[in-house]
Amino acid sequence: MTNLQFISICKIILLMFAIALSNSVFANENKGSTNTEQHKFDPGPFIMNHIGDSYEWHIATLGHTHLSIPLPIILYSEQTGFHFFISSKFHHGKSEYKNFAIATKGNYTGKIIEKINGSEVRPWDFSITKNVLALFFSLGLLLFIFRTFANKYRKRGLEAPSGFRNAFEVLILFIRNDVARPSIGDKKSEKFMPFLLTLFFFILINNLLGLFPILPGGANVTGNIAVTLVLALFTFGITTINGNKNYWRHMINPPGVPWWLKFPFPLMPIVEIMGMFIKPFVLMVRLFANITAGHIIALGFFSLIFIFGEVNVYAGFGVSIISVAFTIFMTVLEFLVAFIQAYVFTLLTALYFGMATEENH
Repeated sequence: MTNLQFISICKIILLMFAIALSNSVFANENKGSTNTEQHKFDPGPFIMNHIGDSYEWHIATLGHTHLSIPLPIILYSEQTGFHFFISSKFHHGKSEYKNFAIATKGNYTGKIIEKINGSEVRPWDFSITKNVLALFFSLGLLLFIFRTFANKYRKRGLEAPSGFRNAFEVLILFIRNDVARPSIGDKKSEKFMPFLLTLFFFILINNLLGLFPILPGGANVTGNIAVTLVLALFTFGITTINGNKNYWRHMINPPGVPWWLKFPFPLMPIVEIMGMFIKPFVLMVRLFANITAGHIIALGFFSLIFIFGEVNVYAGFGVSIISVAFTIFMTVLEFLVAFIQAYVFTLLTALYFGMATEENH
């Protein structure tokens, strides 16, 4: 069993444990209660609000006061044109502004809607959300780090690096020598190195920032399927564009396959063509699922404190010890997962590039 498989199994076991405890508590409360009043604490919205995107950057809640950073709202309505304002106009989603509001139910839950003649319409939304702002920050951080390193190399030449620059050089050499060259080849790998390095460090930095609950960390960028979709589309596009004639020939007429699997019914060519789209799809889902699962498990254990606390104060204190211990364990595990998922995504991308550019034997 590989380390990645072990970590995935641990995640599933811990997630099932958290869900089982939550269901058990809810079942016991419902059995002993005769009223139909809703529970004060609902773990579902609590977890989804933390792992989802939002139009403000929540910092803390002190009593009934919400401390958050409002973000720019940019909307285009087919009825009234462009609108520019700050998300504080919505008062944390509790009020409307110029017929715009944040939906609390339905297909557009959590998104901005426009109320026109009693109906709810989704306008063109170009707003700077929490994930977008975190994305800009990580991109700026990447540019700053590598521009600084490039200038130092330009001044000092091949002088041995030190400190933080030394740690980054180890990772760069690792991607070149242990990922790109074995997968693509010594000569052709240099062509793809800029993309592979950008991919690896972009995923790694956003994974690590997502583990810190303090600004500018805490955003679930790589746990957003739209972000992983774009990364997978880049991999798919570069693989398709750089595919040589052998790549396409082997897809239509796979070597070493019995003729009856290719003619008259082209079973294997269909499988190979489907594989073109399945590979980037798997890349997208793997990164999204692993990062999101880690956040859900940690928040699930925090939720158990409040769930048991509603039953009995002492039960809440008792469960808090277990929850905090497991959360610390999961955080340490997520640091490892942050590196592993960046490595796996980059390695599989390099393998796809190698398959697309491989010469005929």
